[in-house]
Amino acid sequence: MIMTAESATAATPDAVVRVAGLTKLFKDFWGRPKARAVDNVSFEVRRGEVFGLLGPNGSGKSTTVKMLLGLLNPTRGTIEVFGHSPRHVQTKARLGYLPEESYLYRYLDSRETLDFFGNLFRLPPEKRDDRTEQLLEMVGLKNVQRRVVGEFSKGMQRRIGLAQALINDPDLVILDEPTSGLDPLGCREVKDLILALARRGKTVILSSHLLADVQDVCDRVVIYYGGKIQALGTMNELLATPDKVRITAPALSRETMERVLETIRAEAAADRVRVDVPTQDLESYFLGVVERARAAEAHTSGAISGGRVAEYLRGEAEEPATQAEKVLERLAEAAPAPAPAAPGAAPAPRPDEGLLASLSAPAAPPPAPAPAPAPAKVLAEADDKLASLLGGTKK
Repeated sequence: MIMTAESATAATPDAVVRVAGLTKLFKDFWGRPKARAVDNVSFEVRRGEVFGLLGPNGSGKSTTVKMLLGLLNPTRGTIEVFGHSPRHVQTKARLGYLPEESYLYRYLDSRETLDFFGNLFRLPPEKRDDRTEQLLEMVGLKNVQRRVVGEFSKGMQRRIGLAQALINDPDLVILDEPTSGLDPLGCREVKDLILALARRGKTVILSSHLLADVQDVCDRVVIYYGGKIQALGTMNELLATPDKVRITAPALSRETMERVLETIRAEAAADRVRVDVPTQDLESYFLGVVERARAAEAHTSGAISGGRVAEYLRGEAEEPATQAEKVLERLAEAAPAPAPAAPGAAPAPRPDEGLLASLSAPAAPPPAPAPAPAPAKVLAEADDKLASLLGGTKK
């Protein structure tokens, strides 16, 4: 879907970023025009949206990002971030940024790095410590937190760079090539993190050359070329093929397949009908292999999977575990091996069987109250006790 600068701007009440007629012209030493990096660009990014910036090298993506951050001034046009100029100090406090290259202090370790960036946002010491612990766990660097970042590989530096971009719990996160240098497992974790942020109402702007990553997480994308917007729309709008239909079914017998094809070919030309077997993508297969290796407790000395998004980043977007989920977690916990039974003794019930039985069995009725004694009997017993106290006899 081709979009012009005029059609790309539609006022949206919940827009976090508004760009209108944005132009950036670089000049040489003598003030002569050298390059028009961004040429009359207009778009909006809404709250809770994952917005992709795509384009070949030199198309203007990074220049646009730098203007959104207030690092560059536009030659013409306007930019609003949360209704203010990108150079507004309070607005900058609501941003998180992961640059294309990780600019880190190489002689600080991971924990000191996050503490430094948290201090820039004036977070209290206890909050810095808590978030640092959660972020190191999330990005899989907790086991190497005392190594200086100058010794890290590029992928591990991207992980700590992503953590520093989230230390202030930003409302707008701008990620420039976040999966560069990461292994497929790390790429999947970053994509899960982006989706978790969007569910919480955060806004994410993603600039990447890895189109598969963009397709997995982005709601809308803009495609640059030559500093101009060439296409803008949702993934379905841009990628759908309206003149084709795909039918997925279980494996069919040869006779059934022939009847189906005969019916389809009666409506469409035979050379346009194609039958193939669905396959999973390589990323899904790779992650399955890694999960099986992890279940077998294979050892690795590199970065490990963080598992879950940091708690303070999830907020209330992730509902608490249901009773059924809690039961499954308890069943999945490693139980101690039972002691060997004596010969001839009945086998002891498994802990998970007892738990399931207690959950599935109907609630036991409350015990019936004991019948109250008859009034005559109560009076007789009281009369006997009174007589014994007075030393007399019952008449």
